[in-house]
Amino acid sequence: MLTRDFLQKADCKTAFGAIEESLLLTPEQRAASLDCTLSRRPDHSPVWIFGYGSLMWNPVFESEEVRPATLQGWHRAFCMRLTAGRGTLHQPGRMLALKAGGHTTGLAFRLPESKLREELELLWKREMVTDCYVPTWCELQLDGGEKVTALVFVMNPQHPLFEEDTSYQVIAPLIASASGPLGTNAQYLFALDNELKHHGMQDDCIGDLVRCVQQWLQQNRTGGIGSEATA
Repeated sequence: MLTRDFLQKADCKTAFGAIEESLLLTPEQRAASLDCTLSRRPDHSPVWIFGYGSLMWNPVFESEEVRPATLQGWHRAFCMRLTAGRGTLHQPGRMLALKAGGHTTGLAFRLPESKLREELELLWKREMVTDCYVPTWCELQLDGGEKVTALVFVMNPQHPLFEEDTSYQVIAPLIASASGPLGTNAQYLFALDNELKHHGMQDDCIGDLVRCVQQWLQQNRTGGIGSEATA
């Protein structure tokens, strides 16, 4: 699992596994991306971060408040080819992102203003190793009806790691098979499913995908899947 200490010391070129050099952002590029995002901060209101994947159970950054929230206009999708972290270049998996359409339930984290830059730099080092996400200011509805503006990391559809096909028959064997320095791809999916259940949140697509991956793993263990299943 990622820790604060690991991220602070990590060399992005090597810490997450082998990443194609052309895709890596330099520290200067990450800082410029953060500066650009903060320059668009609406009305200097409190900065909230929307967690819809591993940020829900392992945010790493400090926050002053955590609230269940709903994001309209975006939905979860394993649409990013995963070649580091929980996958490799030779056996890629799929990582979670947000695609346009639908809605997503997750957790909203309010960052402390006194440590804002420090916490965001840590978050950028985690999420913006490459340019695969677009940090976007979006309106969230918190549990209870209050609306806030939050930073949301949505998929960059122009990125080389973007994958359009997210059908279960394509991504389930990829997720079931991939692993890397941070663990297995399947562990990530199962942790997400558990976290959603813990908060009483419903995402039918995640539940269905979990069942497909579990079935694939079971069949593979018992020799019920031939080599064509991994093609």
